[in-house]
Amino acid sequence: MQVPLLDLKLQYQNLKQEIDKAIMDVVESQRFILGPNVKELEDEFTGYLNVKYAYGVSSGTDALLISLMAIGIKPGDEVIVPTYSFFATAGVVARLNATPVFVDIDPVTFNIAPEKIEEKITEKTRAIIPVHLYGQSADMQPIMEVAKNYGLKVIEDGAQAISVQYGDGRNVGTIGDIGCFSFFPSKNLGGFGDGGLVVTNDDELAHLLKIMRGHGGEPKYYHKVIGGNFRLDAIQAAVIKVKLPHLDEWSEGRRKHADFYNKVFVEAGLAEDAGKTNFDDNNKILLPKAVYENNGVKNYHIFNQYVIRVEKRNELREYLKENGIGSEIYYPVPFHKQECFKDLPSVNDHYSVADMAAETSLALPVFPELNQEQIEYTAEKIIEFLKKN
Repeated sequence: MQVPLLDLKLQYQNLKQEIDKAIMDVVESQRFILGPNVKELEDEFTGYLNVKYAYGVSSGTDALLISLMAIGIKPGDEVIVPTYSFFATAGVVARLNATPVFVDIDPVTFNIAPEKIEEKITEKTRAIIPVHLYGQSADMQPIMEVAKNYGLKVIEDGAQAISVQYGDGRNVGTIGDIGCFSFFPSKNLGGFGDGGLVVTNDDELAHLLKIMRGHGGEPKYYHKVIGGNFRLDAIQAAVIKVKLPHLDEWSEGRRKHADFYNKVFVEAGLAEDAGKTNFDDNNKILLPKAVYENNGVKNYHIFNQYVIRVEKRNELREYLKENGIGSEIYYPVPFHKQECFKDLPSVNDHYSVADMAAETSLALPVFPELNQEQIEYTAEKIIEFLKKN
């Protein structure tokens, strides 16, 4: 049996007629950059996310970059980021000749550890970028408290977390100063190419974001600020408009699959419970936990990725591959071990949780169109491997 890590063809087939029509409508209009499709999508997101402003941009990476530009990050500034994330989180900081400062992660959620942020703050610190990794919110309440105490901006990296909620139903991306999302095809809400979104409730930042995505011209050809070519293609907006009404249903499918994995691994005697952080005889496999409540604050997990931890991770991955099952390592090299950052001061600190995650984590198939036979087969092969090893 073949079980891909992700099969976008199934999603497309279910929406083919609507998507094809939406794309052809853009082709017929010959309006490919911004335009009515992008504006309509932005309006839909302001309602869906309950946020004042939403602007389509060229990618999730560019969403982060334009956000840093909008808050005025300049050479020599420091921006605090988790050391365990997709490269763009730290890369955009370095692109502005600012310094990414790394912080270790929480051992359950994989998100930045709020209690470790304050010790990294200096007189050069200007912002914090919490990442809502794998589709679960970072613990935003203490992060926002630290930011307020030190006068720092907060840019939320929600590339894997559109529709995720935190607290009393607040959507991630709307808690900090600016929220950033990605429409990369593999995301829980993916387009047919690159695309992204920035959101904010701040009037001044919204104005800057809007003009900076078109090189900073206001009016056209007149520039008081420097921006970039960060505009969203109309075809991407058209595709996302078709998919958005299905997002909550897809998220529920991912949660259902995650619950199944957790249940069968516990019943097989390989794990005591989800959210454990240490390997022992009762925990050969460490399971992801949806932290629905933390200090009285409720969260909402969409499992953009379902990530387990196994000591013999590489051997398990090879075994799954031999049995036709797709998997992926997110992420094998934390930022503090990336060669391009080797001269940064914070690489010399200790990041034991991130190191463990990088060495043992493995993402399993969890996409909503996964059928029961496929998910049972995947779980069966993992149990088979772990009981032999």
